[in-house]
Amino acid sequence: MLLVGIISETLLYLCFSILLGSFLLYIIPAHSRPEMNVPKGVLMAATGGIAFLSFVPVLLLILHLYEDIGFFQTLQSVLFTFEVGKAWIFIYLLANLLFIFIVWFDYKKKALYAYIGAFSSFVLILAIGWSSHASSLEPLEGFLAHSAHFTAVCVWVGILFVVSWFSKNYSNWIKFLKWFTPVALVCLFFTIFSGLILMTFVVDFNEYTDSWMLSYGQALLVKHLLIIPLILFAVINGWLIRKKLTKNIHFNPKPWTKAESIMVLTIFSVTAALGQAAPPHDIETTLNSVGASKLFTSMYQGNFQPQMTVQFELNLASMSLIVLAILFLVLTIFSFIKKAPAAMSFVMGVLFVFSGYLSLMLSIQ
Repeated sequence: MLLVGIISETLLYLCFSILLGSFLLYIIPAHSRPEMNVPKGVLMAATGGIAFLSFVPVLLLILHLYEDIGFFQTLQSVLFTFEVGKAWIFIYLLANLLFIFIVWFDYKKKALYAYIGAFSSFVLILAIGWSSHASSLEPLEGFLAHSAHFTAVCVWVGILFVVSWFSKNYSNWIKFLKWFTPVALVCLFFTIFSGLILMTFVVDFNEYTDSWMLSYGQALLVKHLLIIPLILFAVINGWLIRKKLTKNIHFNPKPWTKAESIMVLTIFSVTAALGQAAPPHDIETTLNSVGASKLFTSMYQGNFQPQMTVQFELNLASMSLIVLAILFLVLTIFSFIKKAPAAMSFVMGVLFVFSGYLSLMLSIQ
């Protein structure tokens, strides 16, 4: 079930990103973006995916509770009394209406239809925020933080993903970057800011490193490490490529945006894994109930105790890995400068995460 939850949530994030990103790009005048074609079938699949993939958390909850009162009674109870169930009913109904809208109306030719599609997508995002874990902890603050976080991610990633995989060419790319770069920066700011707020609902900043003993903390650490090469890719795609295109109009930037989009998809997967792990509201209690992360215990070289705190002491191995991680970051940019394939920079980014993770784990005493 863990794997089902991770895959379904990753695909759900992708569906939202494609849906919102497509509508937003069709709002933009054609002369300010690359020529693109997002088939109706893709948006229909994304909308259908939202309707059904958003049911997976509901189903997992039902399967967790049904043994006491039976499946169908549990199904009825979850759908009509739990917030996650009521939110899914709303999502399912709106997604069906949006599906019909996509079939009947040509969002490619009329910006008004694209506006309606984008607004509907935003309302669906709000419904996801309504059913989120943060909202269950703090109804207003959690709802606002999760909705802002998810919206910022979907706007940034959605536009990036659609323009990377559905643009026919790279015409008007400089004009596209002129408006997308500031949009991406604003989205990045809101993503980080709202993400930190969401983290405080689950993990105290002072206990951030202690949370690494849990699967939740391990996923959170990997996610944070992945954000660093993602920002470097954003620098490449937002600044270095613009300079490159001013000198060489035949340079193809799409492989680099595709590499960035794959990095984002990796972060989506880790975020989905994060959502399946037990949140460490009280780390010692959570350790006693679900146990420590097997990844942590396999890396930790001391005697693990649930009441221990994570402390660091640099050693030769960890320092060497830190240097190696920094080197991989430099090579991520250097690969672009030296005209290496975008895949090379992507590999350098992954190796940075791997080296950075090992350096931190081996520093724990």
